[in-house]
Amino acid sequence: MPASIAIDPEQLTAIDVHTHAEVSRTGHPSLSPELMAASEKYFAAHGHRQPTIDEMAEYYRQRRMAAVVFTVDAEHALGHPPIPNEEVAESCADHADVLIPFASIDPWRGSAGVRQARRLVQEYGVRGFKFHPSLQGFSPDDRMAYPLYEAIEELGVPALFHTGQTGIGAGVPGGGGIRLKYSNPMLIDDVAADFPGLRIILAHPSFPWQDEALAVATHKPNVFIDLSGWSPKYFPPQLVRYANTLLKDKVLFGSDYPVITPDRWLSDFDKLDIKPEVRPRILKDNAARLLGLVQD
Repeated sequence: MPASIAIDPEQLTAIDVHTHAEVSRTGHPSLSPELMAASEKYFAAHGHRQPTIDEMAEYYRQRRMAAVVFTVDAEHALGHPPIPNEEVAESCADHADVLIPFASIDPWRGSAGVRQARRLVQEYGVRGFKFHPSLQGFSPDDRMAYPLYEAIEELGVPALFHTGQTGIGAGVPGGGGIRLKYSNPMLIDDVAADFPGLRIILAHPSFPWQDEALAVATHKPNVFIDLSGWSPKYFPPQLVRYANTLLKDKVLFGSDYPVITPDRWLSDFDKLDIKPEVRPRILKDNAARLLGLVQD
């Protein structure tokens, strides 16, 4: 049986819903060296260490934070084998006081991917799934992915979708073949409509489609937004305005660790014009409810 999550939100300062496992126990990286270098350049994170999941756990434990951890399975489009989801889940289970495992399944895996999703939740305790449409080379509204969404909805766990620009492939000839159009959040509106019981997180300020993301999250009760991948000092004003008002219960703290650290993110967030009563919702309370760490 999977280990249960032992996280006590009352003991936490924040919940980071967006962190990456970048290297396996054996040293296998999550991306090819070319794409990893492009990402580091984009984020001005040259030579950043790729921490193990054990090191990530200690990092967040020292800060009294919890973190959602995932990798990205984009083997069909990129030809690069992913870090095994099972390994991510097992490593997170060793640190169940601070780490929450998400999995990533390439939608191109078809029925095998659906079976894997069920097994990962039921046997490994996975608490959600990460999609990166641009890396995985699919449009989120492609019916090819619907059996996988149906399974995730039935399993009662969230689906997190990368949206907007990506640093992966930036500056590489042809962008490394990575197509930005698949990460327009409006493509997820169909998914939210067709699977109303599926809780969806739109990851990142969705440049250049921020207004589309706000529209979908405002219109669809099952859609949330995480704030990872950007320093808060660069947030567009409409995102800050909606976070303070209409979406105050649907916006989530995420860093994009390790390319952006929570220390840097939180330092800039402290300077942002966020209402005092909204700040704890973004940093912890909204995620605690969404992830089932507290009762609604």
